Amino acid sequence: MSNFRPDHPAASVHPSPNHGERREGRTPDCILLHYTGMPTGEGALARLCDPAAEVSSHYLIFENGRILQLVPEARRAWHAGAGRWKEDADLNSSSIGVEIVNPGHDGALPPYPDGQIEAVAALCRDIAARHNIAPERVLAHSDIAPGRKRDPGEHFPWAALHAMGVGHWVAPAPIAGGRFLSPGEQGRPVEALQAMLALYGYPCPQTGLYDPQTEAVVAAFQRHYRPALVDGIADASTIVTLRDLIAALPAIPQG
Repeated sequence: MSNFRPDHPAASVHPSPNHGERREGRTPDCILLHYTGMPTGEGALARLCDPAAEVSSHYLIFENGRILQLVPEARRAWHAGAGRWKEDADLNSSSIGVEIVNPGHDGALPPYPDGQIEAVAALCRDIAARHNIAPERVLAHSDIAPGRKRDPGEHFPWAALHAMGVGHWVAPAPIAGGRFLSPGEQGRPVEALQAMLALYGYPCPQTGLYDPQTEAVVAAFQRHYRPALVDGIADASTIVTLRDLIAALPAIPQG
């Protein structure tokens, strides 16, 4: 597919050969946000279009807000990798992937420019409207792959994005003292924490043991929803913020 019409009106087309059919006739029901994690946007673009790399995304957004569409939204881009959200283990088939130019943690995780975030918000609003994607289905790469991925990172301004009409958010509970759960603990309180994380969507088995997987999931949750302190320890602030997010989810229709 050497060329195509952009799905988003502000995007310019720069085709990548790295895509395929969405499996089982699936259509997009979530948006995954990534950082490129490379020194330059030009380098990231080259990699996303390199057949040997076997990676791609639907969109790439530069620091100045310029948007390139690399893969048609109807096609399955290769950006999510191994991951899970709720019962979905093929996020490539169910998502639109948006790569945001930023060198990431290995490049000291610099701030995202305002113009870039405004472009991310405009793109996500458009995608969500066209595909009827719920706010809680705008996710970080780190949400679906805890421990393996950290992008777009704790400096990504999720609160600002929410103020622009994108994503699910509540104000994080203040960090203070009080009871907390930490790695190595076990018992019903840990199982309850795991159940809450799984209810929200995180891949968190309910073992009752605060194992490395649980620690990684807690850190991923903090990175997105309580970014002031990302340490993998479920303090009161983390637990209250998680509780408030679950309470803010839309009610499931009874039928």
